[in-house]
Amino acid sequence: MRFALRAAVGLVLVVTFAAGCKQSRNGAGASGSGAENGAAAAGELKTFPVRGKIVSVDAAKGMVTLDHEAIPGFMDAMTMPYKLKDASVASELHPGDRITAKMLVRKVGDDYEDPVLDEIVVTAQARPDYKPAVQYHIPTAGDAVPDYKLTNQSGRTIHLAQFKGRVLLLTFVYTRCPLPDYCIRMSQNFAQIDKALKADPALYAKTHLLSISFDPKFDTPAVLKSYGETYIGTDAKQAFAHWDFAVPPAGELAALTQFFDVGITQGDAGLPTHSLSTALIGKDGKVRAWYPTNEWTPAEVLAAIKNAAAA
Repeated sequence: MRFALRAAVGLVLVVTFAAGCKQSRNGAGASGSGAENGAAAAGELKTFPVRGKIVSVDAAKGMVTLDHEAIPGFMDAMTMPYKLKDASVASELHPGDRITAKMLVRKVGDDYEDPVLDEIVVTAQARPDYKPAVQYHIPTAGDAVPDYKLTNQSGRTIHLAQFKGRVLLLTFVYTRCPLPDYCIRMSQNFAQIDKALKADPALYAKTHLLSISFDPKFDTPAVLKSYGETYIGTDAKQAFAHWDFAVPPAGELAALTQFFDVGITQGDAGLPTHSLSTALIGKDGKVRAWYPTNEWTPAEVLAAIKNAAAA
């Protein structure tokens, strides 16, 4: 499991978890705790916002004791221990830190079970001298996108700047991902968008899709081509001209994924654990919209693409 403390505004730091291709994130993807895995297996997964101060940290168990405010619709203010979605993040939290977070719980009948803390934001540090080892960039509308280079399914070098003048929709996947709500869902969504764009030749010519792998050792051009064909269909040769599947050089992977807020670690069985990131880049090469979860729909993003193309 991966985490990162990210500098936000002022002294606000965000602890982001790699919702990797393992189990279920908010009922629709990956998680890191047995409690949340149970949430996906039985009962409806509910989320509640929580705010409070960390009283103690048990890094060995991946837990914190939190003195939190009342959680409307869920529970009164109290102090109690909670599991962390990613146990490894405990080492980066300290007694006295003030946080906001999401409480994930299973609703079974009239009861709530297995509370887990996710999406922790440290709003005030007890150790303000702490500096994270890795800084992740949060894509924001208006951000200029660096000209990252990649190798596509044809073995050809492409780079992001070449798509200036067109609206570029990109996402991050890896071909071995087994979960339907993560990489598979992103690729299925892109396939729907690609089909819808193709139905409008004028809009099709103004747009491009890009699926970026973060698994350079395994996802060779041949593997990416085969993977892409499963989503593009029989018209793959022509469609690849509009939808690239590509991977950055291993040495540039960290810079690319950090810019687009993708956290990656090696999970079980050697498969990557990762967070999600889909970005819409305007014709000027700047971010127009960013989707950090799997909750977006093809219709929603298609409308954003049309607006960007008309701008």
